[in-house]
Amino acid sequence: MTFGRLPSLERRTRSTASTDTGDTRLGRAIATRVAEHPKESGVYPLRDAQEAFAARITLAKAAERSLDVQYYIWHADITGTLLFEALREAAARGVRVRLLLDDNNTAGLDPILAALNSHPNIEVRLFNPFAVRKPRVIGYLTDFSRLNRRMHNKSFTADNQATIVGGRNVGDEYFGATNGVLFTDLDVLAVGPVVNDVSDSFDRYWASGSSYSVDGLLPAVPPAGLAQLEAAAEEIRRSSAAVAYTNALRKSSIVSELVAGSVELEWARTQMLSDDPAKGLGLAPPETLVFFKLRETLGDASTRLELVSPYFVPTVSGVAWLTKQAKRGVAIQVLTNSLEATDVAVVHAGYAKRRKAVLEAGIILYELKRTAAKLVDRRARRRNLQNRLGSSGASLHAKTFAADGARVFVGSFNFDPRSAALNTEMGFVIQSAPLARPG
Repeated sequence: MTFGRLPSLERRTRSTASTDTGDTRLGRAIATRVAEHPKESGVYPLRDAQEAFAARITLAKAAERSLDVQYYIWHADITGTLLFEALREAAARGVRVRLLLDDNNTAGLDPILAALNSHPNIEVRLFNPFAVRKPRVIGYLTDFSRLNRRMHNKSFTADNQATIVGGRNVGDEYFGATNGVLFTDLDVLAVGPVVNDVSDSFDRYWASGSSYSVDGLLPAVPPAGLAQLEAAAEEIRRSSAAVAYTNALRKSSIVSELVAGSVELEWARTQMLSDDPAKGLGLAPPETLVFFKLRETLGDASTRLELVSPYFVPTVSGVAWLTKQAKRGVAIQVLTNSLEATDVAVVHAGYAKRRKAVLEAGIILYELKRTAAKLVDRRARRRNLQNRLGSSGASLHAKTFAADGARVFVGSFNFDPRSAALNTEMGFVIQSAPLARPG
């Protein structure tokens, strides 16, 4: 490729989600219950970090036809390497694997991604990639408008039968596998009609003008590249840290129940919201964006609105919208990170300057402390929003908004300007009182 230029998109292969998958192991496991709940999807909240990792590994191992995987961040640490290896193992069984990663956080992953892409059953694409791989700052200096727009979506779909959507990226801090900073997060495992919607969204991103095959971006790796990945995964499996973690995974009931079809699911009408991938190029019409769809959905709240967002940065218009809802009589509560808990201090600065205006509107603010689940207001002891998220961690990362104790959004959208205008986002709106109620 020419230095500083992206390759042509004309030679990309064309592919779409697998549709003839009802006879797969996953398809057979859920067929009866899906038939019993027409127009509803079965959802299972993944609050526990280790269970969330186990669910992804289980889907990768259970897949027989396809794996469509889309993430903003993927680290080459314990969990990231094991999931990379799970994709490679699936491909070795004949499963078609499509991996779409945002390129903003792939520094150091080029050899691994090129090795995976060398497998005939795996294709890797990067969203809004850096044409100059090192130093990446050159890209920001020469192509800032495009590279400032990132794909923040997160989904993991097996055989077009089961999917995981939510707030977690792939890395040890998201799956409770490190002694360092841990993120309190939330995903949803889903089966039923909404899975097709996730697959359709993946296809749109896969074929978008921002998705480039690594063939034209990364240098080819020697044939031993895949073997090196396998060896790295095996070395991690033998490490003391990984042994302790994988032993804990074996105790997770999700591993056996998912494939057996006995997972206790909440059946509810579930709508997938996903930005038009053209947002990655600044070309998406405003009415197609998750931000507007969410405001439309949550703006119908009549009694109660609860927002959980790690990067809560209400702009002037955001404060005005929240104030309007409060004046209508809607009781609003917000849980976000305190300054000591946030991993992005500059984002907290954007929140802090709006905090007084939000409080003056009668909105209750809770802030998560870094070392424990202590909240700013003692009233939180009576209505602890964090209970929905499982055990406390060093930093909040979940994004979930609930209206009237009847419907809840779980996804990648932060209540901040980047999610609204720059990054692409996705998530589920679930019509379920049990999932929408706090505690």
